Amino acid sequence: MNPLETLAEEIPHLQSSFNSAFVLGGDGVGLTQYIFWMIICLVITLIVVLAASKRLSLVPSGKFAGMVEYGYEFVRRDMGQSAIGHGFKRHVPFLATLFFFILISNFVGLIPGCKTPTGSISVTWALAIISFVYFNYWGVKAHGGWGYIKSIAPSGLPKPMVPVIWFFEFLSMVLRALTLAVRLYGNMFAGHMVLGIFALAASVFLGAAIQGAGAVYGGISVAWVLFLIAMYALEVLVAFLQAYVFTILSAVYISLATSEH
Repeated sequence: MNPLETLAEEIPHLQSSFNSAFVLGGDGVGLTQYIFWMIICLVITLIVVLAASKRLSLVPSGKFAGMVEYGYEFVRRDMGQSAIGHGFKRHVPFLATLFFFILISNFVGLIPGCKTPTGSISVTWALAIISFVYFNYWGVKAHGGWGYIKSIAPSGLPKPMVPVIWFFEFLSMVLRALTLAVRLYGNMFAGHMVLGIFALAASVFLGAAIQGAGAVYGGISVAWVLFLIAMYALEVLVAFLQAYVFTILSAVYISLATSEH
C-alpha cells in the first residue's frame, strides 16, 4: 500500500488516542487517562518539592536542590515581585504550585507512552477556575465585597459611562478563565498531535523502505525523523513557555484584582 494512504488511515486512530478514554471504570464513571496522569504529575510535583525542601541550605548544595530553588526564585522574582509588587510574598506559594505542576505535566507528556494532563480541556479548565477563584478572593479581601465590585470599573469615569464600562470590564474578567484554559490546552494538544503525526509518518515511510519500496522512502523517513527531533525540541520550549505564561497571567490578574484602580 502507498505510504500516504497508510498514513491517512492511521491518523484517525492517532487522533482517537487523544480522547479521554477510561483506564478504570466506564459508562461515564471512572478514571480517565488524563486524570490518571494528572494524579501521577501531582505526586511527582509533591516528591520534587518535598525532596528539594529537605536539602535547602543557605548555600544550595547539589544540582537537584539548586535547580528547584532556582525555579522557585524565578517564580518569586520574575512573576511574583515583578507582576504583583507590594505584598507579592503571600502569593508566591500559589504561583509556584501552579508553575511547577503545569511544567511537570507538560514535560511528562513529552515522554513516549505518557499523556500530558494539560492536553485535556477539563484539566486546564480546572486550573483556570482555581486561578479565577484565587484572584477574585484576594480582590474581595483587599477591597471588601462591594468595594471590589465597584473597582471592576476604573475610577474617574463620567457617571453615565460607569455601567457600560463596568459591564465590559466584568465580561473581560470572566473571559480570563476561558483564555487561560484554552491557551494552555490548545498549545499542548496541538503540539502533541503534531509530534504524533511526525512519528507516525516516520514509521510508515521507514516500514515501506524496509519492505523494499525503495531508497527514496528511506530518505523521506529520515527527513520525517529530523522534523520530529526539531519539533520535539520546540515542544520542550513550548512546555516551559506555557507554564510561564499561565503563571505570569495569574500573577497579573492578582495584581489587577488587589490594586487600586
